[in-house]
Amino acid sequence: MGGGYDRAVITGIHAIVFSPQAEKVRAFFADVLNMPSADAGGGWLIFALPPAELAVHPADGASHHELYLMCDDIQATLAELRGKGVEVTREVSDQGWGLLAAIGLPDGSELAIYEPRHPSPLQS
Repeated sequence: MGGGYDRAVITGIHAIVFSPQAEKVRAFFADVLNMPSADAGGGWLIFALPPAELAVHPADGASHHELYLMCDDIQATLAELRGKGVEVTREVSDQGWGLLAAIGLPDGSELAIYEPRHPSPLQS
C-alpha cells in the first residue's frame, strides 16, 4: 500500500459523538482531554483531532461505526486521566493488535482508548 490519498476528494474526517448531555461531554473533551476547539456558534464546539487512521473490519451483522482514542502509552495515559478524575470503565486488555481500555464520559457512556501495536500509516 502506501502513497497518499486524493486530497482534492477527501480533506479530513469529521466524527460525531451524540449525547443527551452534550454540554458535559463537550466540557470533558475541552477541559479534561485538552482538545482545542472552535465555536461554530452558540457554544457548539468543533474539536480539532490528532492525526487519524481508518480501518474497515468484516462484520457478522449490520454495518456500524466505532470511535477509539489512540495513545502512545496506555498505562501512563490512564494514570494521567485518573489523576483528573476520569473513571476507567474497562481495564487494559491485550488484544494482540493493541492494548485496549475504556474511559467513562460524563453522560455515563464510555469511550475506547488504545495503544496500537499494529503498523500504522501515521508512523514515519
